[in-house]
Parts: sequence; C-alpha cells; structure tokens
Amino acid sequence: MRTAAVMPVKSFGRAKQRLGDAVGQPVRGELAAAMVGDVLDALRAVPGIAEIVVVTADRRAAAAAREAGANLVDDPVEAGQSEAAGRGVRAAAARGAERVLLVPGDCPSLDPGEVGAVLDAFPAAGVVIVPDRHGSGTNALLLTPPDVIEPAFGTGSFARHAARGAGAGAVVRVAHAPSLELDVDTPGDLAALRDALAAVPAVAPRTRALLERLAPAAVG
Repeated sequence: MRTAAVMPVKSFGRAKQRLGDAVGQPVRGELAAAMVGDVLDALRAVPGIAEIVVVTADRRAAAAAREAGANLVDDPVEAGQSEAAGRGVRAAAARGAERVLLVPGDCPSLDPGEVGAVLDAFPAAGVVIVPDRHGSGTNALLLTPPDVIEPAFGTGSFARHAARGAGAGAVVRVAHAPSLELDVDTPGDLAALRDALAAVPAVAPRTRALLERLAPAAVG
C-alpha cells in the first residue's frame, strides 16, 4: 500500500510562541528549523513511506524539504495546521497515495522503527490516532484511504478525530509510539524532550546541538 507522510510546517518566524520566555526569538525559529530537519531525516529512514509531502510557506522549510527529497505544497494563507494538513493530504492522494500519515514537524526524537511498526500494525482501512503525551491531542494521524476524514487538529483533537472517524463509519484505533508523542509546544514539553534526548544520544543531531548551545550539558 502506497503511503505518504504529510507534514505541515508553520513559518519558522511564527513558530513555538507558546514557549514564551523559556526560548526567545530568534532562537524559537532556529529550534523549529532544527526539529523539522531531524523529523525529515527520520521519515526518510522509514521503509514503508513512499513519499514525504511538506506543506509550508516558509522558504527555509521548503529548502530543507527539497534537500530531503520531499514534495512541496505551498501554504500561502497559513490558515492553521488542519487546513495545511488537508492541503497535503489532497496533494498526496492526487499523486497516488492510498493512505497518509500526518506527522508534526516538532517531534525530533521520532524513531523510524516505531513509525514503521504503526504502519505495519494497521494495514486496513480506517483512522489510527497517535495521541500526544497528555492524551488529549493528536500527534500523528494515519488515514486509510486519505479522505476517510478531514483532519481537525488543535485543543482536544484526539476526541474530535475519534468522533469524526466514528461518524464516517470508519474503524478507529489508537496507537502508541513514545517518540511520536513528544512534540514541543510548552516549556514542559521542551524539558521532556531534553530528558528523552539524554536517554537516546544518537538521534536528533540538529535539535540536540541547539539545545546544548542553549543549556550546555542538558542533553547527553
């Protein structure tokens, strides 16, 4: 089954504002760029992914996507993650994707083996939700076929995606992939990421280098 990974990427200058004073600008933009680069590298290492689609208006993100061999979809309005995700899903489906995996650009500890295991575990049609570490959000969404539901990210998206799947008559499943559950929106998320990277020293080199610059010896 041809699978495309779709990654919406907000312009780096607008990214990660919820980190507040914990990470000021322009470092927030640098952090967003580093995480996107690490996620792209991880996705390229997943054998079950035939194509990566990056939806963005940011020139640096577009350059990183091209360097990684991803296909680009312009997001000129930047109306939000759900709208960008929908753009990417439609583009991937038009190029022959039979299912799509929506992934965020801020899970730099992403483990290709865990992603591959999710793809292998759920080959049939339906909606598969990978929650965030709090259990209320959606950090990854596997849709088979791509148009089985419209993505609806944001606060409370786990319940919203489950309801949309049920309303569409689709089988709804929950998958757990610890490395996918570590997105970075708040200072607490950033602290959790630091702990995760300290335990797995071989992953996320760009993000690791930036965090080390911010707080030496905080990540191993």
